[in-house]
Amino acid sequence: MSVIVAILQAVLLVAAAPLVSGITRKIRAKMHSRTGTDIFQDYRDLAKLWRRCEVREGGSGLVSRAMPPVFLGSFVLIAAGLPLFMQACPVPILGDIITILYLMALPRFMFALASIDSAGSYTAIGGVRELLVGVLVEPALVLVLFVMAVAAGSTNTGLMAAATGSLQAQPLVAVVVAGVAFAMACYIEMGKLPFDLAEAEQEIQEGPLAAYSGPSLAMLKLGVSVKQLVVASLLVALFLPFGAAVDASPAAVLAGMLAYGAKVLVVMVAASIIENAVMRVRYKLLGRYTWFVTGIALLSLVFLVIGI
Repeated sequence: MSVIVAILQAVLLVAAAPLVSGITRKIRAKMHSRTGTDIFQDYRDLAKLWRRCEVREGGSGLVSRAMPPVFLGSFVLIAAGLPLFMQACPVPILGDIITILYLMALPRFMFALASIDSAGSYTAIGGVRELLVGVLVEPALVLVLFVMAVAAGSTNTGLMAAATGSLQAQPLVAVVVAGVAFAMACYIEMGKLPFDLAEAEQEIQEGPLAAYSGPSLAMLKLGVSVKQLVVASLLVALFLPFGAAVDASPAAVLAGMLAYGAKVLVVMVAASIIENAVMRVRYKLLGRYTWFVTGIALLSLVFLVIGI
């Protein structure tokens, strides 16, 4: 049953990611007083890209060809292992925070490596800036996950979710502060303004996307949408596990699925509203915001050490 739930989670997240992206884009259009496209436009764009032939840059090698499936596949594996519909991890080895951190770092590394492997200097700049974002936000993620692991007594996200859901993760203040820091770090990881506009390949941050076409570009665009949904799902799984199934019975899993869908939709809509309420700032100033997030994560660690 656990394997079935893992496959179901991965398939549903991949299938729902373009829809969630379309909903957030529709919210952006309404907040900008525009009509915008309908919420199913991403599905049509992906279908169109899958039908097109693929054109590769001269000089690009194996890394550039391998990056799109690795990028998408890494987040699909994370989706299969998270405790989304149930409080227990369907695949325990994929639900360990160390595995999750490595699986989240692998797409960023491949993204940057592919930009250097590309023949264009524009794409290389985008890859370097992607690594810079990782350096700025990953310390906060690591600190928060460490605090949660100590508070729950395990590195397994399922046990963390169970401890949070039963309010047994102690000390409580440290967990709450860690949740605030994690929510802010997840917002950055989702590529929302002022940090990035993830679907805009003309932006320097997403420069490597300009080197792809056809099915490879479709995988990357789908991967970006899945990444945003997976990051929001990780926040929901660890800090809002309420409503998730406590056993593997079909009725409980179905109820957990509905509860998960409602929670992640609220998180994505809230992120979209915040994104459209702020403006883009100069990239060299973003470190000030990320260090603020890291400071909150450090504060949660301090609260953990002193036991409050």
